[in-house]
Amino acid sequence: MSEKKKFTMEYEIKSSPRILYSFLSESNGLTQWFADDVTVRDQVYTFTWDDEQQKAKLLLLKENKLVKFRWVDDEPQYYFEMEILQDELTNDVALGITDFATEDTIDERKLIWDNQIEYLISVLGA
Repeated sequence: MSEKKKFTMEYEIKSSPRILYSFLSESNGLTQWFADDVTVRDQVYTFTWDDEQQKAKLLLLKENKLVKFRWVDDEPQYYFEMEILQDELTNDVALGITDFATEDTIDERKLIWDNQIEYLISVLGA
């Protein structure tokens, strides 16, 4: 199995941190942009895409700030994180994504995030 590399991306999002947070942390919010269906039980989120399920354990939750998950079938050091960043001067809101991918899948992963976040922005009407 080849080594995964950490990568980060940032997207400007015209939304309040509170509203954005609900789309990152709540199953009904995530269902609107991230997966076809999302259920949560005991800190484990089950994401469904086209009848395929993937489970992720919730590692960290900071209200209106951060959501961090680890895919249950992945190595313990890998995770994906969605962080709400707010500029103190301008109050501009951005979404920071941290994820891991192998060298040969990193461009694909970034493209997937681009598409997902573009969809999130349209759902938010931002």
